[in-house]
Amino acid sequence: MKAHHFNGAIEWTGNLGSGTSAYDQYGRNFEVLTPGKFPIKGSADPAFRGDAERINPEDFFLNALSSCHMLWYFHLCADAGVVVTDYRDEYSGVLEIGEGGIGRMATVTLRPQATIDMENSVSNALELAIELHHKAHEKCFIANSVNTIVQCEPMVTSV
Repeated sequence: MKAHHFNGAIEWTGNLGSGTSAYDQYGRNFEVLTPGKFPIKGSADPAFRGDAERINPEDFFLNALSSCHMLWYFHLCADAGVVVTDYRDEYSGVLEIGEGGIGRMATVTLRPQATIDMENSVSNALELAIELHHKAHEKCFIANSVNTIVQCEPMVTSV
């Protein structure tokens, strides 16, 4: 088995002067620091006293699932002779919060929309393009790492 290691850091930037002395006395802002990459400014969702202009942990989670699916899809399409010329995923997730404030991302729905160049793809590219979404979903490292229900509703068009 191959192992790939990833490292990074999160640095809290929300100390407003008195640390976490009370729930309403500290900021939720932080930076995600990954060696050799640009820092990402994060915060809590505004529902949890965060900054709406920054990416929150729930956003990161959805982004990770969507981008992993997309990258696997591109890999499989390239190997199969399906030429993708445009791609967009309008995903959504449902965060459920139960008793005691314990929550979990219950469901995520990916809605990838791919455009296929039929002239430069294999003859059965449209059918294959849908099938490859399902294979990408099976292979996605992130989807395979979570117990959230991840659904995929692909749509493929051609030019």
